[in-house]
Amino acid sequence: MTFRKATRDDVPFIVQMLADDPLGQKREKYTEPLPAVYYDAFVRIDGDPNQELIIVENPAGDRIGSLQLSFIQYLTYQGGIRAQIEAVRVHKSARNQGVGKHFFMWAIERAKERGAHVLQVTSDK
Repeated sequence: MTFRKATRDDVPFIVQMLADDPLGQKREKYTEPLPAVYYDAFVRIDGDPNQELIIVENPAGDRIGSLQLSFIQYLTYQGGIRAQIEAVRVHKSARNQGVGKHFFMWAIERAKERGAHVLQVTSDK
């Protein structure tokens, strides 16, 4: 698997995956054209060095998922950094194959590279 920084061209793919579950269907708006609010959010995420919006590709180069990794500065732990992983999505074509485990293993290593002392995961209902 290849993990790379998302580009503007990946935004529709990400939003489509965000909308592909019962909770996402209630809060996301995946339409063509995609609402500008998603591109606006992407610009802010992409411009923030403490945010990493990641696309995951299989060996054939097909996009199979995405995640967002945020790095949060704290005073605790002597000015430590906390990493937060959220919006983890595996495309329906790659589900139930253990792909999610690779996502989390990558996120753990990336958090270590950035010097994070904690990696926390957010979840919704």
